[in-house]
Amino acid sequence: MILLSNPFLFKILKNPPRAMALFPFVLVDSEKDKYDKVLINHEKIHLRQQLEMLIIPFYLVYLGHYFIQLIKIKKHYSAYMNIVFEKEAYQNEWNLEYLKNRKVWAFWKYWSK
Repeated sequence: MILLSNPFLFKILKNPPRAMALFPFVLVDSEKDKYDKVLINHEKIHLRQQLEMLIIPFYLVYLGHYFIQLIKIKKHYSAYMNIVFEKEAYQNEWNLEYLKNRKVWAFWKYWSK
């Protein structure tokens, strides 16, 4: 993992997130976010998901799942929160030991929830 704070990407986005995982980088909006263990753990979960899906397919499935949810729900935030990868990351971000015990492709169990 390569941790970068305040990259150019956050300056050009209209409503930037606090952090983003783009393998092998974790981009954070501010220097203080580098020290937010829960936020970084959330992004590390995404890095693991990306590796499991061989990176590019992860992004295709992520975007596809987002757009399907957006069509169904019609609200950006709700669609985002219903992406299978986000469900796993949000549910486990507080468990700083999660990645030590996580099974491969663990996000599948969140697909139908």
